[in-house]
Amino acid sequence: QVQLVESGGGLVQAGGSLRLSCAASGRTESIYSMGWFRQAPGKEREFVAHIKWSDGVQYYADSVKGRFAISRDNAKNTVYLQMNSLKPEDTAVYYCQAGSISGQGTQVTVSS
Repeated sequence: QVQLVESGGGLVQAGGSLRLSCAASGRTESIYSMGWFRQAPGKEREFVAHIKWSDGVQYYADSVKGRFAISRDNAKNTVYLQMNSLKPEDTAVYYCQAGSISGQGTQVTVSS
């Protein structure tokens, strides 16, 4: 079993930046890819970005392309989400995910 712990959320003004981290522990050798999803109040959880563990190939939702960047540190079993040019509509709880395993989430709030 893999355990995921997110950190780095907070409150930021529109146009600002935040960096989220997700540390994996447990059976990390089973990880094929890791990603970020988000869920805003009253909305369904949506895909944000993910990265393949082996070769670092990245995928992004159109809504964050060019503003967010996902990266990984294989030695630390950690994935990062650098979020720039944040908008109020980016406000949500952000969840790290590896396969069917999800972390507890971290709140990101962007004020206008």
